[in-house]
Amino acid sequence: MFQVIKTEGRARRGVFTCAHGTVQTPVFMNVGTQGAIKGAVSALDLREIGCQVELSNTYHLHLRPGDRVVREMGGLHAFMNWDGPILTDSGGFQVFSLSGLRKITEEGVTFASHIDGRRIFMGPEESMRIQSNLGSDIAMAFDECVENPAAYEYAKASCERTFRWLERCKSEHARLNGQGDVLNPGQMLFGINQGATFPDLRVWHMDEIAKLDCDGYAIGGLAVGEPTQVMYDIIDAVEPHMPAEKPRYLMGVGTPSNIIEAVARGVDFFDCVMPARNARHGKLYTWEGSINIRNEKYKLDGRPIDPECTCPVCRNFSRAYLRHLFVAEEMLAMRLAVLHNLYFYNSLTARIREALEAGTFGAFRAEFSEKLGRRL
Repeated sequence: MFQVIKTEGRARRGVFTCAHGTVQTPVFMNVGTQGAIKGAVSALDLREIGCQVELSNTYHLHLRPGDRVVREMGGLHAFMNWDGPILTDSGGFQVFSLSGLRKITEEGVTFASHIDGRRIFMGPEESMRIQSNLGSDIAMAFDECVENPAAYEYAKASCERTFRWLERCKSEHARLNGQGDVLNPGQMLFGINQGATFPDLRVWHMDEIAKLDCDGYAIGGLAVGEPTQVMYDIIDAVEPHMPAEKPRYLMGVGTPSNIIEAVARGVDFFDCVMPARNARHGKLYTWEGSINIRNEKYKLDGRPIDPECTCPVCRNFSRAYLRHLFVAEEMLAMRLAVLHNLYFYNSLTARIREALEAGTFGAFRAEFSEKLGRRL
């Protein structure tokens, strides 16, 4: 399922195999929340921009069109016409972001739909059933993502409850996979480490969930407002307790520099809405730093977004044209910008893999970690 084929320090170059293909790691997963990349990017575009794994959201797809509708249409792969690996998150982060609209109990969470206000219940078993109906390759465990900063006692109680929920997820996931009519009997389950910004809770929780022998493990509840160094410190605390033979996923992270630094700390999988969201507002990534394509100085700039980039946008369009599209509020502006930024992120992880294979990741990190955080 997962093999580490090269290391440099704690950084790992690996290969992950699932029901819908093989993934080269480290990998950035492209976020298609509702079965589509925001910015008018379809599954047909994903191969061209180097996507290996598509990520969709359990909560949103449960609300519409409904996970049973997706199942009737042959599962998420058939529904969105993507034949590669898919990861579905559990819905936990979205449910817990509805702070004023939900109630947490040991059984699960009752919350109000953000669409029409109707009351919905979701617990570990419900999350597993929804993800089974979607037919994803990786299902994420249902967990509680507490806000930062959090009170220690609440974070501790939440960790303990999340552990009990993982036990229930694992049991229900195994039951579902054993049924004859399941869409993807090879669907895997990843557990999620929580514990806010308290290293002792993080380590305790990681030690406990590691005993449950999940197919992979994620670090959740970070990149939600805490200082970047705190995030790195938590990864440093947790990573030695993560099973070395299992893939490691840092959820919702992050900037190009974040990815480089987390790879250096032993992380294999990443996802983030940032590249697509920033693209829709005109912030584009280059190998010299980021630019705001709306700026007046690009009005007569005939160069591509990034002269080093070979994405479909940089091969065919100028900065001046893209700026014009944004100023004119043309929908094509968002599509082209999102394609470029996602291509950049997929190229970033490809270059990280190449550096790891060559034994030059340390030099790559030294050159690009700080540079890619610059605004030009």
